[in-house]
Amino acid sequence: MITVIVPVYNIKDYLPRCVRSITAQTYSRLEIILVDDGSTDGTGQLCHRLAEEDGRIRVLHKENGGSSSARNLALAQAAGEYVGFVDSDDYIAPDMYELLMRGIREFGVSAAQVARDEIDEKGNPLPDICAPPKEATVLDDREFMEELLMHRGDCSFCTKLIRRDLFPPEAFPVGKLNEDFHLLVRMLPRMGKVASLPDQAYHVFYRIGSNSRKADKETFSRVYADCVENADMVAEIVKRDYPELEDTAFRFGVFQRLEYLLHIPISQMTKDNAVYRGIVAYLRRNWWRAMRNRILTEKNKAYHTLFAIAPRRLRKLHRALRRG
Repeated sequence: MITVIVPVYNIKDYLPRCVRSITAQTYSRLEIILVDDGSTDGTGQLCHRLAEEDGRIRVLHKENGGSSSARNLALAQAAGEYVGFVDSDDYIAPDMYELLMRGIREFGVSAAQVARDEIDEKGNPLPDICAPPKEATVLDDREFMEELLMHRGDCSFCTKLIRRDLFPPEAFPVGKLNEDFHLLVRMLPRMGKVASLPDQAYHVFYRIGSNSRKADKETFSRVYADCVENADMVAEIVKRDYPELEDTAFRFGVFQRLEYLLHIPISQMTKDNAVYRGIVAYLRRNWWRAMRNRILTEKNKAYHTLFAIAPRRLRKLHRALRRG
């Protein structure tokens, strides 16, 4: 049996499409857990109406605490041998879990993933975040880690089906964004091989203002700081389990810091911003190591150098060039 976990919060306009895409799966041995994370718009009541349509649906209620705490609550009560996740504004192809289970059985692995596509609020397709493989591929944990560190791999748990006993207690970090990456890199050494399938069976609905997505240009999501923290965490995991990837992990850490500096509003680039100051100090301290890194591109190294010398001036110049 597969347990499908759906955290929900104030999402009544999109939840029926999400849930019905799960109940319509060609693989029918499902337990579907909807976790109402303290909704205030009637979503909790809608969960129960949807549960009346299909006896495989269970509804849990909790005080608002975020997607990670909702997922963790459902994981603790999951009965399935395998676990999948769907975000409440997204939806899935009718055969997604059949494809994933077939991949697990065919390749003898503990986890499998499909590809995903993204659609905006007007129904327009968006560029692929992660390019689908041309054919089914099996990656061992070291190869998968390298793909993640090179920003080629998909860290989303929503595209995956994973054996439940691989999840640690309190799996997802509560109060953090980029939580999927945080958990996946911790789990990889135990997961072993992962089957990656070419089918774009998970459909991401890009809803402006949802979670880590920017509502306007002045918004600075804390996801960028969480990504830097995760880069430091994965560097320790790599040092312990995949020492041959240390240069790749360093490249990843530099890249995440450059992303932070390219997105933080200039008004927040101040001396009393400890995270900002720490990132600039890291770039200055590790400048020579970055210049010798064979994986960082020349463009990465140029940005690294300029941000280490004059971060505020570089951002002002960057803004002026974009406006021009």
